[in-house]
Amino acid sequence: MQAVEIAAFGPPEGLRLGERPVPRPGPGELLIRVAASGVNRPDVLQRKGSYAPPPGVSDLPGLEVAGVVEAGDSEAMAQAGLRVGDRVCALVAGGGYAQWCVAPVPQCLPVPEGLSDVEAASLPETFFTVWSNVFDRARLQPGETLLVQGGSSGIGVTAIQLARARGATVIVTAGSDDKCAACLALGAHHAINYKTQDFVAETRRITEGRGVDVVLDMVAGSYVAREVECLAEDGRVVIIAVQGGLQAEFNAGLVLRKRLTITGSTLRPRPVAFKGAIAQALREQVWPLLASGAVKPVIHSTFAAADAARAHALMESNAHVGKIVLTWTT
Repeated sequence: MQAVEIAAFGPPEGLRLGERPVPRPGPGELLIRVAASGVNRPDVLQRKGSYAPPPGVSDLPGLEVAGVVEAGDSEAMAQAGLRVGDRVCALVAGGGYAQWCVAPVPQCLPVPEGLSDVEAASLPETFFTVWSNVFDRARLQPGETLLVQGGSSGIGVTAIQLARARGATVIVTAGSDDKCAACLALGAHHAINYKTQDFVAETRRITEGRGVDVVLDMVAGSYVAREVECLAEDGRVVIIAVQGGLQAEFNAGLVLRKRLTITGSTLRPRPVAFKGAIAQALREQVWPLLASGAVKPVIHSTFAAADAARAHALMESNAHVGKIVLTWTT
């Protein structure tokens, strides 16, 4: 099969199309003939050599795919309501940039009705991440206010739509007026251009001094101190990436007085059972929203798999709104 390999750590040009054996599914797994593969920020980090796959996982990048079930553990598939020939999308810990990919059965979901393979491939990484962090870990409730840092990213456009669909007020930050406008069009109630506005002052103004209940933070670093300042009492910050740096200093007195929670998580190394529980929650509570059109995939660009380097260059440019997807022919 063809697969996108990391020939050399560093710039996007280190990605190349190579040949690999078709993987074989083991117990509890199935084999997907891949039609499309989502591109995500962790793929870029892996290409640079700073985010190695967990032990035992394929060295190929790629954390989400969509395609057709070709084979697999029949008992596990039957328990999940899946069969050979079904269209599925899946969250994987690696190996997604390939024409065939093995995935744990619990991490596979049927393609929502009416969605293309490209749209389906854009779902797993961001939807699993947002659900796990915003709704499970940060416990966002209807009527609360969510601040999303980086509202135009793949994570951001997912968080906007899910939070609004579940009755929350959504404030986002983005790096241009055009990106702010795109976030508002997707359902954000307020958008802050972080290059021209102070998001702490703006969130205080928008919330009339109360602050926000939850912050979804992909920046960390110096942002944490500012997020502590703009949280309401009993507010929660959940950190899912550290693009702004690993070290953070903040006012611990505010954490005490306002009873704040600062937490975070990474999804890739978590066990199959944990990810399977998220998949079940998504199937019950989110997949109907996708099927009805209340929540929609947001695709910025597609690239042939052979052009994966161009896809990564676009990801690093931060010029996109929504998801970037690779397509395959078999």
